Amino acid sequence: MALDNPAFSRNEAFSKQGAVAAAQDVSASQLQEMYERPATLNDREVMTYDDAIAKSAISFGVMLVGAAIGWFTAESMPALWIGAAIAGFVLGLVNSFKREPSPALILIYAAVQGVFVGAISQWYELVFGDGIVGQAVIATLVVVGVTLALFASGKIRASAKATKIFLVAMVGYLVFSLVNLGMMLFGATDNAFGLRSEPSFIFGIPWGVIIGILVVIMAAYSLVLDFDFIQQGVRNRAPKKYSWTGAFGVMVTVIWLYLEILRILAIAQSSD
Repeated sequence: MALDNPAFSRNEAFSKQGAVAAAQDVSASQLQEMYERPATLNDREVMTYDDAIAKSAISFGVMLVGAAIGWFTAESMPALWIGAAIAGFVLGLVNSFKREPSPALILIYAAVQGVFVGAISQWYELVFGDGIVGQAVIATLVVVGVTLALFASGKIRASAKATKIFLVAMVGYLVFSLVNLGMMLFGATDNAFGLRSEPSFIFGIPWGVIIGILVVIMAAYSLVLDFDFIQQGVRNRAPKKYSWTGAFGVMVTVIWLYLEILRILAIAQSSD
């Protein structure tokens, strides 16, 4: 039998000696490195698409509850939605600059921002009617769905050059928005949407609508950045808690997109 073969026994002895020597070498040169190496996260502790979707669904669910409250209390309790708007702005900044996500702060943001969105939506419905809120909701879902489909299929991707252009455009839009707000506050314009409502047309299209369309494109690219963050987090096995960061980013962008589409529809209707 092979086990009785002297050559087999000799080879086995050499193999055992080699294994011991190798183990000694590892212990001497690599043991310290192994101790210092960060612990590897198991599959239950890393980001997954399912977890990001679940966190997003929870966030939007809380926001919708807040929106219902804002809708039904907009006229009777105006201080509520005004306070919610201020709180949402502050919490948005806090969550954006936190190094690590706070689920509690993100959900509180979703709730107060929902109150504001619900109240402002009711105002649009009362002033402009014609189911403008329903139209804005459908349009928002279409933009989000198309953007997600294009991203999932690889048709559009975040790139360094596009992101730079996006950031420059965002700064320009922020400056325009601040100037517009200042003119409205100081009475330089009495239009409902300030400079956006000026009766100027480009190729027969109100220029406020054209600005709005450009902002919708910016919001769509912001969604691409949000989706890319989630994708990179899953690929790089980021800690599970960062699913909340992805959910927060998507929620902020979708709210921005919805409010901009509402404004576009209102300006288009006012110019008829």
